[in-house]
Amino acid sequence: MEKISENKCFGGTQGVYSHDSQSTGTPMTFGLFLPEEAEDGAVPLLWFLSGLTCTHENAMTKAGAQAWAAEHGLALVFPDTSPRGEGVADDDAYDLGQGAGFYIDATEAPWAPHFRMESYILNDLSDQLFSDFPLDSDRQAITGHSMGGHGALTLAAKSPGRFRSVSAFAPICNPTESDWGKKQFTAYLGSPEAGRAHDATCLIRENDLDAPLLIDTGTDDQFGDLLKTEALAEALAARRAEATLRLQKGYDHSYFFISTFMEEHVAFHAEALWA
Repeated sequence: MEKISENKCFGGTQGVYSHDSQSTGTPMTFGLFLPEEAEDGAVPLLWFLSGLTCTHENAMTKAGAQAWAAEHGLALVFPDTSPRGEGVADDDAYDLGQGAGFYIDATEAPWAPHFRMESYILNDLSDQLFSDFPLDSDRQAITGHSMGGHGALTLAAKSPGRFRSVSAFAPICNPTESDWGKKQFTAYLGSPEAGRAHDATCLIRENDLDAPLLIDTGTDDQFGDLLKTEALAEALAARRAEATLRLQKGYDHSYFFISTFMEEHVAFHAEALWA
């Protein structure tokens, strides 16, 4: 692992690191905030999965999460959203290829050799984090924005018992029924139908999440039609799931929206992680 940078931040340390991933076959970069408490022992970890076009850096610098994580003694990890570099497949569209990994393992050419973000998050990056940093693997929570909200919901649903709490900001809720999903699942997996195993609404219709859930979405979200929030709300209601889904009046899809409600999301996770 290579240290790219480390900066003092709210009494702790905001670092950026690079490591080789067996899953993607590429170097991968991630940000990690460690609170001051990490100097004395392992601390809980909150994952933040970012959205389309983002790198590890967007949420790390714009979401305002470190101040609240420091207040609760939580670590924060900010992974990249896809493999990158020479020889990695890409597309001219913003919502396919590099920056648009969708947190799944691709099976179709030319994506399959490198686009294995589900395995990267759950295996490679996890192994690196818990072997090299003072983090408590028994106390994990996950959140994310947009495509990353989709990732947080689906990875939690497919990893029962791993995450003590789950939240999302404007997640893509039903990608098999959205243009943010049909296109990507066809490219990466061969068909939209193959994406049902990576669709939060489909997963929750079949099996309830085993962790409390908090979702915020803005009523003025410019991508609202692509998110399919109503479908997930119906699935959660049908399962009588432990969930809070809030429509925030006047808010859009931006990091201004995320930073406004970040304090509440971090507090929500802290309650579960320190229970």
